[in-house]
Formats: sequence, C-alpha cells, structure tokens
Amino acid sequence: MSGTLYGVGVGPGDPKLLTLLAAETICKCPVIAVPAMGKEHAVSYKIARGAIEDIEKKECLNLSTPMTKDRNVLSESYRRAAERIMEKLKEGKDVAYLTLGDPTIYSTYIYIHRIVEESGHKAEIINGIPSFCAVAASLGVSLADRSEQMHVIPSNYDIEGALELKGSKVLMKAASKMAEVKQLLLENGIEAAMVENCGMQDEKVHRRVEDMPEQASYYSIVLVREKETEKGLPWISI
Repeated sequence: MSGTLYGVGVGPGDPKLLTLLAAETICKCPVIAVPAMGKEHAVSYKIARGAIEDIEKKECLNLSTPMTKDRNVLSESYRRAAERIMEKLKEGKDVAYLTLGDPTIYSTYIYIHRIVEESGHKAEIINGIPSFCAVAASLGVSLADRSEQMHVIPSNYDIEGALELKGSKVLMKAASKMAEVKQLLLENGIEAAMVENCGMQDEKVHRRVEDMPEQASYYSIVLVREKETEKGLPWISI
C-alpha cells in the first residue's frame, strides 16, 4: 500500500504555534522532508523539533531548492524532490514535508504536491498559522476591518502599483529588495511596520518606515495599513 505525502505548515516561528493536527501528523510519519541541505539548516525543522519529541529519530529527506527565478531550474528541482519522496511512498511510508507558515502561501511545497498527486499518489495539506497573521498579532493590529480589503503581495517583484490598492497590504519576501521597498514607502509617504523573524528568539519589530533596516532578515514581512482607524488614532501605537 502506497504512503501519503503531507505538506505540514509548522507556523511562523514559535513551536507553541504548531497546531495539534500538525504535531499529530508529524508524529505518525516515519519520514520527514525539509527544504534544505540538511535538517540543521531548515528553520521549519527547528520549529517542529521544539514541539515534537523524538523527531530526530525519524528518517529525513534533505530537499533543497535553488534560490532562483528561473522556472526551468526550479521545475527540475521540484521534480527531483518529488521523485525522492515518491520512492518512500512506494515503500508504504508516509512523508511529512515541513514548511514554514502555511503550505498554501508562497510555499515551495505546493509544486511538489502537484507532481506527487499527478503521479497517482495521495497528498494532503495540513494548514498552519500564516506568518502575516503572527506579524499582525505581534504588532497588536487588525489585518482588515469590516469591508476593508487585504492584499498579500510578493514584494520581491514590482510592487509600486500594488501599493496603490485600497485596504491593507502585506508585503511578503521583502528582504531581498528591502532597500527599494523602504525607499518607495518613504517617497510616497506611506506608513508601515515590519517584523523580522516573527515568533523566533531573534524577532525584531520596526514600527516606522524610517527605522526599517535596508539589510533585513530573509523572514521579514512589512504590513501597510490605512493611516487612521475610525477613531482617528494612529493604527500602530508607538
């Protein structure tokens, strides 16, 4: 009998934010997979290790993906990763692929998920707490009020037009172009806040654009909200 692939969202950083279902799924899988050249380099593994006893005894597949926008290179990497996972599934072993936040939001996992499913194997998604929800909680603010729109934007691409959208904006993957993002926010007088490494021991909160570092952690998210709430008060208390 073929095993099942589980894409497990481990949450944004704090092991306590790992869901009960995620923990249960990891515990029952004899094999785990991480998107890195070794579990010691995988943030998702370090998070899970903080909540799952004996996780180090599990077999681990190291499935690193190159940092590139070349779709051909990425597609080949996803294919190789899927093949390694399917070898374990054919042995009847369930595999838990650990991914930060939620597997459905800008996650490498979903491409592997599709290949595995198209190959006739069973694959399931175990959702996790998205990083931007944890960021809003850390800042003590709402992501969206009443009929307000919320836009999730990959800021390693062109975001100038996206910043003109009404409502709140979540700028993900901001670190690689942080200097450009910061300059754009300053030039347009846009108020925003940023959290680096949310939920991790080295979490840093920057409540003003002026305070945002131009060299930020890979795990950085910028939140842009309307300048005032209905009470006429700043949306972030300093």
